[in-house]
Amino acid sequence: MDCLFCKIANKQISSNIVYEDSDVTAFTDVSPKAPVHILIIPKRHISTVLDLKDEDMELIGRLYIIAGKIARDRKIDQDGFRLVMNCNKNAGQSVFHIHLHMLGGRVMNWPPG
Repeated sequence: MDCLFCKIANKQISSNIVYEDSDVTAFTDVSPKAPVHILIIPKRHISTVLDLKDEDMELIGRLYIIAGKIARDRKIDQDGFRLVMNCNKNAGQSVFHIHLHMLGGRVMNWPPG
């Protein structure tokens, strides 16, 4: 499989990893859109939200729990941060391996996009 995020999770491509365990890797985005822009991915390849199965519920929940830990570590928990998961091309998904974008360190406007 020629997936950029799988290669990062498998250490075939180096990245600035900020969190890792047996199921999840988190690393800084190479093209940040905020002072804090971290991507949180499952190590197991899942292309889009539409490919999730019932058995993935715990894994997806872990992504959000880890996001909270990273937010506290990065000291953006009190002021706030945004979590985004895009699905497919028109929503902005450019790497087809599900991932949470954690954006923080600045005021987020609404509506986005």
